[in-house]
Amino acid sequence: MRIIGGKYRGRTLVPFKGRDIRPTSDRVKESLFNILAPEISGANVLDLFCGTGSVGLEAISRGADLVVFNDVSADSLGVLRKNLELLHAQAKVYNLDFRALLPRLDVTFDIVFIDPPYKSGFAAEALELVAAHSLVNTGGVAVVESDRPFEAAPASLVRYDERRYGGTYLTFYSPE
Repeated sequence: MRIIGGKYRGRTLVPFKGRDIRPTSDRVKESLFNILAPEISGANVLDLFCGTGSVGLEAISRGADLVVFNDVSADSLGVLRKNLELLHAQAKVYNLDFRALLPRLDVTFDIVFIDPPYKSGFAAEALELVAAHSLVNTGGVAVVESDRPFEAAPASLVRYDERRYGGTYLTFYSPE
């Protein structure tokens, strides 16, 4: 795992040992950040189901003002904290089920990245909760990473794009 662009470009991150984590590939991450480039600087970013945090760390490197990380795995968050130390970066880190976290957040986001375990079925529920709690700012974007075309359509979010990178799909939503 490495940082692709921004202040920490080229920095190698502490890896996760084991097979329980499926980090977003560098190719998908680079494409995502090329698409989101105008929105990153000064943004509030939520990296839900963050794993070891490669997407949120990339956002920090590219100038996000606030990054909130969340995952239920304490082991993953241990690796994330080591990487935050390595980069001397600050962020909010939560170790909660997404259903408990989303209603508690007292900030809204310019970018919400939702990347649950593919087989969990949590993506649609998480997107619904993000919409229900109005967590995406006007002009902001919610992005879902999945292993197949993603069809969820919460009432207050509009699906406006989907991109495929090998076996990975990124689906983009914005507030109505």
